[in-house]
Amino acid sequence: MSGGDDDFEEVEKDFSPEGPGAEPEAEASIDVEYGIEDKPPLGESILLGFQHYLTMIGASVAIPLALAGEMGMPGGATARLIGTFFVVSGIATLAQTTVGNRYPIVQGGTFSMLAPALAIIGVLASSGAGWQLMIRELTGAVIVAGLVEVLVGYFGVMGWLKRYMGPVVIAPVIALIGLALFNVPQIQNPNFGAPGTGQNWWLLGLTMVLIIVFSQYLDRYHRSFRLFPVLLGIASAWIIAAVLSVVGVFPEGSVSYVALDSVTEAPLFQPIYPFQWGLPLFTPGFIVGMVAGMLASAIESFGDYHSVARMAGRGAPNARRINHGIGMEGLGNTFAGVMGTGNGSTSYTENVGAIGITGVASRYVVQIGAAVMIVVGYFGPVGQLFATIPAPIIGGLYVVMFGQITAVGLSQLKYVDLDANRNVFIVGFALFAGLAIPGYMSNVGAGMDASASAAFQQGLAAVPILGPVLGTDVVATTIFVIGGTGMAVGGIVAFFLDNTIPGTREERGLTAWEDLTEDDSDFESFWDRRKEDTEATQSAD
Repeated sequence: MSGGDDDFEEVEKDFSPEGPGAEPEAEASIDVEYGIEDKPPLGESILLGFQHYLTMIGASVAIPLALAGEMGMPGGATARLIGTFFVVSGIATLAQTTVGNRYPIVQGGTFSMLAPALAIIGVLASSGAGWQLMIRELTGAVIVAGLVEVLVGYFGVMGWLKRYMGPVVIAPVIALIGLALFNVPQIQNPNFGAPGTGQNWWLLGLTMVLIIVFSQYLDRYHRSFRLFPVLLGIASAWIIAAVLSVVGVFPEGSVSYVALDSVTEAPLFQPIYPFQWGLPLFTPGFIVGMVAGMLASAIESFGDYHSVARMAGRGAPNARRINHGIGMEGLGNTFAGVMGTGNGSTSYTENVGAIGITGVASRYVVQIGAAVMIVVGYFGPVGQLFATIPAPIIGGLYVVMFGQITAVGLSQLKYVDLDANRNVFIVGFALFAGLAIPGYMSNVGAGMDASASAAFQQGLAAVPILGPVLGTDVVATTIFVIGGTGMAVGGIVAFFLDNTIPGTREERGLTAWEDLTEDDSDFESFWDRRKEDTEATQSAD
């Protein structure tokens, strides 16, 4: 998909504060090497784009593997599902960067919609359904959730809410995006201690140290360390792991093993096309659960947009840009359903972290990376090579990136009066609730035969008077999914308190926020640009 030649227009590099990709009134949280409008040389852009996608390989592989494992998918179908995630990610990213909000932000599978997907699979598994039926049910639920998000975006719901969401709300939301992911399997392996499967902390630590050394210590000595710390760190750790796997130090099946033979055995081409698993099925209870996951994802994306703008040295996104971004994410979700991922499409927090580490916020770079991902999805060996990256290496990358995202979120508080007790209370309470409530949700039903969502529904059904309403599939699933998503919990808590506890607009940071928000004229939609081009052509004739 293309927004025209102007989307890829060559922009001369300018490192001055007033140069491309920077606004005088906006403060960048980092030194921006390439701004949003900058276009590095093609060879450099390919490597930078490849690096952007390396940061989200963990999620792009982990989500389909989790779905395939729960559904009992055979090996060939699992490989094609992973390839489908790559293709959808590439196409959705091109659409978002050219037609959507035009931020340099990668689109891909979302953990927020993984929770309801696993709940749906659990319900179907209890009735003896096969994986073909499960993926068709997931497909239908994702398609409807995407269409709902299209309405939320293009009818301006998120943009309207922006006027009530200042730094006191955005800071905990962004911080929780990073903090809520401290316990992902790549960092805290749940099988720690099991023979051959426990976490390899030295490999994780090696990756983490390499990225830190390249990005924070050696960056001043050579530009390559500044631009490619993630690529260099992951590649170095992977080579070491591959060598140790070949010589037998890492046994086959261990968490650190690099299965090089899987690359040569992968099919050269794998077919990926719409409705490849069959026509979608639409079950109301499943749809509501997926919509709840989508809403949590939209809140996360709202925070991601502000985080990207901050890192790129731009003013906070205006309402129009937010609406177009959320609307395009809805189209991306619908497309993901049509292609059969069984999961949605959203802004990748990992990509935001990569911008913070490298200072590369170029839209062109992300588009190049998106094109690479589309190719990777259809050619099995290349995609399988990505999949050989051991989980500890991904974990080391996550430790660095998610910490950066957390700090960017907290940096929003510079616009807030932290001497005002109401602000300190709101931020602290929202952060704690955003960690504690999802932690509780994950432990519901521990020791019971029922799944966490089923046990939670049983508990709500037992509530006096309100039980018949709270215990329904629709209500229970919605509360469970949103309550299990940290940034959604923190955002809702902060939003309610910030708009009900008395405080001046200056105290809340809303005045400073308005001054930093980009003008409406700073964002031109795809259709605005096409209209201008048409009018210019007609005038010339």
